[in-house]
Amino acid sequence: MEQYVIKGGTPLRGEVDISGAKNAALALIAAAIMTDETVVIDNLPDVRDINVLLQAIEGIGAVVVRLTRNSVKINAGTISSVTVDYEYIRKIRASYYLLGALLGRFNEAEVALPGGCDIGTRPIDQHIKGFKAMGAEVKIEHGMIKTKAEELLGNHIYMDVVSVGATINIMLAAALAKGNTILENAAKEPHVVDVANMLNSMGANIKGAGTDVIRIKGVEKLHKTEYSVIPDQIEAGTFMCAAAATRGDVLVKNVIPKHLEAITAKLLEIGCTIEEYDDAVRVIGTDNLKCTQVKTLPYPGYPTDMQPQIVVTLAISQGTSIVTESIFENRFKYVAELNRMGANIKVEGNTAIIDGVSGYTGAEINAPDLRAGAALVIAGLVAKGFTTIDDIKYIQRGYENFEVKLRNLGANIEKVSSEKEAMKFKIKVG
Repeated sequence: MEQYVIKGGTPLRGEVDISGAKNAALALIAAAIMTDETVVIDNLPDVRDINVLLQAIEGIGAVVVRLTRNSVKINAGTISSVTVDYEYIRKIRASYYLLGALLGRFNEAEVALPGGCDIGTRPIDQHIKGFKAMGAEVKIEHGMIKTKAEELLGNHIYMDVVSVGATINIMLAAALAKGNTILENAAKEPHVVDVANMLNSMGANIKGAGTDVIRIKGVEKLHKTEYSVIPDQIEAGTFMCAAAATRGDVLVKNVIPKHLEAITAKLLEIGCTIEEYDDAVRVIGTDNLKCTQVKTLPYPGYPTDMQPQIVVTLAISQGTSIVTESIFENRFKYVAELNRMGANIKVEGNTAIIDGVSGYTGAEINAPDLRAGAALVIAGLVAKGFTTIDDIKYIQRGYENFEVKLRNLGANIEKVSSEKEAMKFKIKVG
């Protein structure tokens, strides 16, 4: 089993290029199967979730051609099935986007119930509500979500809770539904806007993405396009926190600074120096980081996917910080591992009370999920001595070349698959 072995204590310095956004790319792949013409997607991150979804659409008959490591050509004119039960698809949350895409195009879809990281319940009731409002019948049987409509009809849909997944899924289906759909209390995340932009480039008629009211005029068919995925705000934020925690100086390139404002604000509050450019953000850490309060909220609030990374940073900042998780109830599972490295964090319900300590010490720890895994890597980069992280398959789901990018910034980190390789690395770096 692959592990990361890290020798901490080196401030990160240099420049890092951010990959395309995983969460946007997954939805864009689903959108690409809504036409029988060829779609090219660029700036695609080469991570496990993306590769699984591409294999899944191949499994139902789409033709997928890798043009480069980060570029793919998809032709879904050959799709022969609307049933997606590829064994790996259950492991990724975004498999549900195939429901909206297939339902929109074929008026029918059957997709295995999705999995992903175990960070709390992520109900799909808002997705189902949206599909039913457009005239579809929805059933859950034998671990599959089955949905079918005689004809999809636009409707006025009010979301009970803000849901990125449901907003995108309903938008996909509504793009080819008959008539107009108004989606209220919609999610405003950058990847919602990205999906709307790509669908519009394919001939859809979607207005208001990025606000809480999205208006969709259904069209008869979609056509070919070439589209480039937006930069990954969560990968960018992870490197920003890594720069802050290690007291480093990192220029994070190929980003949209506006997408990072909530993260930037918190790093400024705790004492970092931030320089913003057109498509880059420079983060300079300091030895005297201060405490603050953070509450996760839907965009443009502080992202839940950046909660573990800021906690790792605040746990080695002066004073008492409070972090409130308002999106997922199981998102503090990594705290026990962090406390084993010397942190002083108490979790009460959905709140973490963090008393800052002077530093971490290396330990053998497990990555419980994708973002917590990345955060524990940051802790390892700060820690005195060696840290070994197991279950890095979670991290590989969402970060392309993570250890390579960190090494390029001066980190002592190695991906190993045996005790012998781990010992070799430890001897090499001393």
